[in-house]
Amino acid sequence: MSTIAENLAAIRGRIRDAARAAGRDPASVALVAVSKKKPAEAIREAYAAGHRAFGESYAQELDAKARDLADLADIEWHFIGHLQSNKAKLVAAHARVVHSIDGAGLARELGRRVALAGRPKVGALIEVSVAGEAQKHGAPPSELGAVIEAVRAEASLDLRGLMTMPPAGDLDEARRTFEALAQLRDRHGGIAALPELSMGMSDDLEAGVAAGATLVRVGSAIFGAR
Repeated sequence: MSTIAENLAAIRGRIRDAARAAGRDPASVALVAVSKKKPAEAIREAYAAGHRAFGESYAQELDAKARDLADLADIEWHFIGHLQSNKAKLVAAHARVVHSIDGAGLARELGRRVALAGRPKVGALIEVSVAGEAQKHGAPPSELGAVIEAVRAEASLDLRGLMTMPPAGDLDEARRTFEALAQLRDRHGGIAALPELSMGMSDDLEAGVAAGATLVRVGSAIFGAR
C-alpha cells in the first residue's frame, strides 16, 4: 500500500504532466489535498511530506481539525463543501480560502463573520452549478453576476475566481463542464478579474488542468477511499 507521501508525489506528477500537455506551467496549478473525513494524523503525515493546503467540506470538522492542528503554523485551510449561513462563523475563523460561495446572502454573512473575527481577507470563490444538477449546490450561471457583486461588496472577502463540480463518472461531461466554467470566467472579466478556477478531482484532474484549472481538489487518490 502506498504511503500518503508517495500518493502526493504521484498526484504532483499527474498535475505536472497534465500542465505540460496543455502548454501550461505546472507551477500555475495548486493542489488542495481534500482531507474531509480523514483523521488529523493523516493530515500530519501529508504535512510532514511538505504539503500545506488542505480542503474540508464540513464546518464543524474544519473547526475541530484546525484546533487539533493549531501547532502547524503555516497550514492552509480551504473550505470546499456546501456552506450554510449559520455555519459561516466556524469557517470564517479558520479558512484561508472558501471555494463554495453560492449566493449573495452567504457572501454577506461570511464577510460579516470574517470581519468580526478580525482576520485578514479570506479568499472567495463562487461555486457555479454549470451542469444544473438538482442534487448539487452552486449559483446558476444566470445569477453569477449578482453573486460577484455581492462578494466584491464585502471588504473582508477577496474575490479570487470560480469553482464547479461536474457530473460524476463521465469524463466527457467533466470536460464540457470545465470548459463552460472557463467560458463563464471570460464573460465576467476574464483572468484579470477572476484569476482562479477550482476544478478537477482524483478522477478528472487532467481535464480540469487542460481547461485552465489553477486549483485541483484531490482526496481519495492521496488519502485513500473514505
